[in-house]
Amino acid sequence: MDFLYILYKIKSKIFRNIEIIIDYYRKKGVKIGDNCLICSNILTKEPKLISIGSNVTISVNVAFVTHDNSIKLILPDKSDLFGTISIGDNCFVGENSLILYGCNIGNNVIIAAGSVVTKSWSEENIIIGGNPARKIGDWETFRRKSKDFAVLRHDVILEENPDNTFLIRRQCK
Repeated sequence: MDFLYILYKIKSKIFRNIEIIIDYYRKKGVKIGDNCLICSNILTKEPKLISIGSNVTISVNVAFVTHDNSIKLILPDKSDLFGTISIGDNCFVGENSLILYGCNIGNNVIIAAGSVVTKSWSEENIIIGGNPARKIGDWETFRRKSKDFAVLRHDVILEENPDNTFLIRRQCK
C-alpha cells in the first residue's frame, strides 16, 4: 500500500475532512466531481484512466481494474489490455465490488455489494448486481421496498441484548 495514501487517509480522519483524501486522488490523476464519498483506495497504476462524477459514494473494499495481463496468453505479441473506468453522477458503488477496464457507468446507478462489473451501463435509475453484474432493479421499486427501513445514521441507536444480538431502533425526536 502506498505510504502517501495512508498519510492522507489518516490526515482526513484526524481533520474529519473527506476532501483531503479526494484531493490526494486528484493529485494522482483521478478525475473526481464534487460531493463524493470514497471509502476505498481506488488508485491503480493508471489513475488517469479513472473518472468519477459528482455525488458519488464508493463503499469499502471496492477495486477498479484498469488493465490486465491475460491477453499475452492468447496474443503472445501483446502484453496488456487497458481501458478507462467512468462512473457517472449520483451513483453508489457497494462494498466489495469490482469494476473492470472499459466499463462506463451512467448517471443514477446503484451497484450492489459484491458485484463484478464487466460491461458498461448507460440506462439511468437502475440497480445492477451480481457476477457478472446485470440489471436487478430500478430506483422506484427500491424506494417503495426500502422506505420503511430508511433512516439517517445519526438517528439510529444500537442496543446490545444479553445474548449478544443487537436491536436497532430509531431515535424519536
